[in-house]
Amino acid sequence: MACSSSISLPLHICHGNKLTMIINRSHAVLHSIAISFLIYYRAFFLFHQPTPIIIPWLLLFTSELLLSFIWFLGRAYIWHPVYRTVFPERLPNDDKLPAIDVFICTTGPDKEPTIGVMNTLLSAMTLDYPPDKLHVYLSDDGGYAITLHAMRESWSFARWWLPFCRRFGIKTRCPEAYFSRTENHDSDSKNPDNFMVEREKIKEQYVLFKERVRRAGEESKFKDKGVYTASDHPSCIEVMEENSKEGLLEDQIIEMPLLVYVSREKSTSQFHHFKAGAVNALVLFTLYLSIYNLRVSAMLSNSPYILMLDCDMYCNDPTSARQAMCFHFDPEMSPSLAFVQFPQAFRDISENDIYDSEVRSAYTILWPGLDGLKGPVLSGTNFYIKREALCCHSIKKDIDLRELKDSFGPSNEFIKSLRQDYKKPNLNDNGEASNMLLEEAKVLASCSYEDHTKWGKEVGFLYDSVAEDFLTGFVMQCKGWISSYVAPSSSSRPQFLGTSTTNLNDLLTQGTRWGSGLVDVALSRFSPLFYGSSRTSFLHSMGYAELSLFPLLYCLPLWCFATIPPLYLLNGIPLYPEVSDPYFSIFLFIFLSSLSKHLHEVVVTGRPIRKWINEQRIWMIKSVTCHLYGSLDAILKKFDLRKASFLTTNKVADNEQIKLYRGGKFDFRTSTIFVAPLVTVMLVNLASIVGGVYRIMFMGTDWRKMFGQVLLSFYIIVMNYVVIEGMVLRKDKGRIPLYVNVLSIVFSLIFLSLGSIIISN
Repeated sequence: MACSSSISLPLHICHGNKLTMIINRSHAVLHSIAISFLIYYRAFFLFHQPTPIIIPWLLLFTSELLLSFIWFLGRAYIWHPVYRTVFPERLPNDDKLPAIDVFICTTGPDKEPTIGVMNTLLSAMTLDYPPDKLHVYLSDDGGYAITLHAMRESWSFARWWLPFCRRFGIKTRCPEAYFSRTENHDSDSKNPDNFMVEREKIKEQYVLFKERVRRAGEESKFKDKGVYTASDHPSCIEVMEENSKEGLLEDQIIEMPLLVYVSREKSTSQFHHFKAGAVNALVLFTLYLSIYNLRVSAMLSNSPYILMLDCDMYCNDPTSARQAMCFHFDPEMSPSLAFVQFPQAFRDISENDIYDSEVRSAYTILWPGLDGLKGPVLSGTNFYIKREALCCHSIKKDIDLRELKDSFGPSNEFIKSLRQDYKKPNLNDNGEASNMLLEEAKVLASCSYEDHTKWGKEVGFLYDSVAEDFLTGFVMQCKGWISSYVAPSSSSRPQFLGTSTTNLNDLLTQGTRWGSGLVDVALSRFSPLFYGSSRTSFLHSMGYAELSLFPLLYCLPLWCFATIPPLYLLNGIPLYPEVSDPYFSIFLFIFLSSLSKHLHEVVVTGRPIRKWINEQRIWMIKSVTCHLYGSLDAILKKFDLRKASFLTTNKVADNEQIKLYRGGKFDFRTSTIFVAPLVTVMLVNLASIVGGVYRIMFMGTDWRKMFGQVLLSFYIIVMNYVVIEGMVLRKDKGRIPLYVNVLSIVFSLIFLSLGSIIISN
């Protein structure tokens, strides 16, 4: 099926897999029939149960209903998935391509190493795109002097790096990634001798560049920091300019993109929003919030398209901008196309990937599924978005100026930039005009600019949401915008590469933050179940609803299944039909159907069976830890019992953590609130299965009545054997500490003892 205009050579096409759709829909029908029988069984036999087990029966029934509901919502992804192919070579000439602003955001060098941020910046500067139409902005949320210094050094090094990449057709344009390669030098050069000479020269310059940045970073730790801090500093905007031609030939002309350092004003007396909020510009007129980069860039470049990048997500395929333009140039799609989303791929993931850091299901199942409806979720990074979609529609000439200032703030220049007939500013015209634009940009970067405007008054909730990217894309699509998803083929390179979580602490901390943000949206007035049902398609709103509710609707049932059946197994009381009962086959079918469908998705996407096991394990671990805490966090915020918080994921590599990860061993050096529940659940199930088997073998308990509970506990133990390994078998630093084991033993004994007393009475 063609998704582009009806011209002889389309810029892009999309296609679906009919066989996969048939399998998906057939499975959905069969699974739904089985669920209906399960619901009938639970409802019909509810009041036929002895009084002591009505409550656990109700708990299990409720859990089964919740899992069935979240499963039903997830059918939206598999109903009509599509996959896209682009043809950037068919784009018009460079002079007809639109300008692009690139936004990169960093919070500080402690968790986001400066060299890594600069590598991302350099990869963006070397995109295969006309340099005069490329403008790169680095937003330094902490206003660190070392970041600004490193950016100046990057500008100097780029004068060597950019010509080298262009001259020899280098594909890997992140310097660190390129020079770490030992064999394939990634060049199209037909003169290998000349290429190797140039390569060594550039490598020498890169080593010097890193050394200068490292030395500056060490010096900054000992210098007097003065009156300004990361949480209290004025706005700072600096346009990098070429001030030296040392080492270059006189007739050599280097076309460089515009490079701008931006640090928004921060004050301890003013509430500030998250890093994502300082980046994700949200739509106006009661829908979205503005951001500093959007306003500042409107003064300096005002490009019609914007690329958003995390500071550790470098451009791995220099043609990504042209790939995105294949959609934005489509006359049928472009008028309503808000953004083109690319997947996140990670360079630090091991072959085993014990933490499911790849997030396979999102980028291979969920996003293509949503792309077949109205478009994928805005994923926070790796997307090319239309400025008009962020700023609503361009304003008309006949709107009253006072009304505009009430909505957009007091800046006349910023209001002018929103007009359809606005001419792009030229910083090279003269010094006076450039200074005026820079001063206006500093005003727009102030922390109080949006006070008393519709930005600040009407959509304050969006500022506080940790899942601002998710919410931004959802509300856009509810207003009629669409999006597209472009994943690399198996034979092509990922468009972007970054770093992922490779230790349990970061994984669960990140999961708690994401869970809180998603449930926050589910409980808000923008809940996809209600807000989206009348504004977008039914299936599309189902997909968004599943994403916003899954942390809450997984944590409650999984806690129930991990504790209630084992407790009653220990006491010899059945909660499932006996093996000879026809309804037992319904429970068994649903259990095996879910596992086999997940296994099918893993295999179809080219992953090994080991990946399926890892994903099952991480799903259970997250559900009883970070999904629970994230959901509680969102509920407390809903009742104004806490404020929203934002913690960045640590991007500083730890050698010992990396060694454990590469060896396929869990690193349990994390908070007790994460590890203790895991150990407690394992101890409860171990005690229950031992006690249950003892009852069957020596006390005459009918095994056919208890088989369902034995099977469930056995499955939990087998899938999470790594917890047992961390408790008793391992001796390295990543093992579970003794005090956590003792604490968990106490918790499990209390739970089993009190539970048994309640049951016996």
